[in-house]
Amino acid sequence: MAAIFLFLVIFLRLAYIQVIWGKNLQARAGEQWQRDLPIRAYRGDIVDANGNLLATTETGYSLYARPQSVDQPELAAERLSAVLQTDYATLYQKLTKRGVSEVTLKRQLTAQQAEEIRSFDLRGVYLASEGLRSYVYGELLSQVLGFVSSDGVGQTGLEAYYDKYLQGINGTLLTETDLVGDELDNGSTVYVPAVNGLTVTLTIDVAIQIVVENVLELAMYQQKPQAARAIVLDVTTGEILAMASKPGVDLNNLPRDDLEYLMKYSKNTLLTDVYEPGSTFKVLTASACLEEYKKGNPRGFSADHVFANSSGTRIIDGSKISCWTKHINGKHSNQTLSDALNNSCNPIFTDIALSLGKDTMYEYLEKFGYGSLTGIDFAGEQAGILVPESAVTNGDLARIGFGQTIAVTPLQLCMATAAAVNGGLLMQPYLVKEISDPTTGKVVKRFSPTVVNRAISEETSKQIAAMLRRVVDEGGGKNAKIEGYQVGGKTGTAQKFVDGALARGKYVSSFVGFFPASSPKYLVLMIVDEPEGQSYGSIVAAPYAGLVFREIINLKNIAPLE
Repeated sequence: MAAIFLFLVIFLRLAYIQVIWGKNLQARAGEQWQRDLPIRAYRGDIVDANGNLLATTETGYSLYARPQSVDQPELAAERLSAVLQTDYATLYQKLTKRGVSEVTLKRQLTAQQAEEIRSFDLRGVYLASEGLRSYVYGELLSQVLGFVSSDGVGQTGLEAYYDKYLQGINGTLLTETDLVGDELDNGSTVYVPAVNGLTVTLTIDVAIQIVVENVLELAMYQQKPQAARAIVLDVTTGEILAMASKPGVDLNNLPRDDLEYLMKYSKNTLLTDVYEPGSTFKVLTASACLEEYKKGNPRGFSADHVFANSSGTRIIDGSKISCWTKHINGKHSNQTLSDALNNSCNPIFTDIALSLGKDTMYEYLEKFGYGSLTGIDFAGEQAGILVPESAVTNGDLARIGFGQTIAVTPLQLCMATAAAVNGGLLMQPYLVKEISDPTTGKVVKRFSPTVVNRAISEETSKQIAAMLRRVVDEGGGKNAKIEGYQVGGKTGTAQKFVDGALARGKYVSSFVGFFPASSPKYLVLMIVDEPEGQSYGSIVAAPYAGLVFREIINLKNIAPLE
């Protein structure tokens, strides 16, 4: 009986091993008699909204060796070191290394190098094709596209954010070998093909992107700033049409030996860095003022309300706030809300913020997206800096009204301004339209416009757009005016903070504008950081935004509206 029981146990154990472990053990046994070379998938293309190629993968090669199969390591090391420009001793050490099935000798070889190595016919040395990432325009769109590692993995920008779609699935080449790793003369070879990455289509219009980057280069040359940045977006959808910062980096020739430089100029500061927006922020304060008036709130004011401001100054918590026009002509006059926006009068926006109160002002800050992430499909976005509502003083609130004591990202400012003029809707910005399979053309993932919330009513939005058109026609934005076209906008000049204090003589000059003012479509934010000489946004930033508008009109063949 005991013998029968023992036999039954052995039988069940053998059955368990064969049925449950069978496939795994078979595979492990096969691995002892096989060596594999990787076949790297080609990374997917990145194209603009019109299908123009921005980033692609060209054929390159990787060089491997199976030390067990290398019969002339001295000769191999000598010949390969000359082609690869690599130290002989290092190569020889790899070619004679024991205890490994294969070693990598060199990645990212050119076709010419590969052809020369093939001519040597070195036993145990193998070439495998792989993709070399190539960027069609080099520096263009560098902070947005980002770059990949030497292994082809997305490191920054969209290359990193959409890496799982772009990278593909590697294949392999299996070759039969003997127990010590030498290839069998009559052994079989199994080829498992790679699956290449998907195509990512951006919202970016490369023609507009080229215009923007050329204009930024002009601003860098003429104004000699620390940096110049710009965003162009479709206010109706939230699509980013162009996004650029200068200086940038050449994606085909990255300074990998200078990581500080690389990280500084490859970072997308338009959504990772914050700054005090200055007078461009007054668009929100004016919008809140009008909207509350329409709701019947006595703390709000109509567009034609006259603010008594003959002195041109306000004293808030012991500090004087002055209107810049008083410094020019020595006098000041009473103004309507439209006048105040046109003249960029700080004291009046102080009055509005204090009248509305912190609860209402913070309600509109939230409605316009300040203090929150925009939700753009890009890593590293910052939410900006707001003084906690519970800690806000009258002095803080007064300065928030005209764009101080608050720090925002350029992208936040764009989306908030777009909401003020597009009919009142805060949109979520996005950079990718769709992801598709290049072999079948099938769309795997599609992205559509997303409304975050309603910031103000359509009626208020139309009034704000009209008031901002007046700023370009008559006020500080006149350097962005284009005859025959309805352009609206607002300038801004803000003193920079360095090490927690206002930096003397350091300013950020900006202009945010849009057209057509009667039915807004395109919005441009132009920022010039620390220009030499003049610092007013009306002089330093508005003209360059006007250049971008003119080129968009030419590119899109937009007919005059008046």
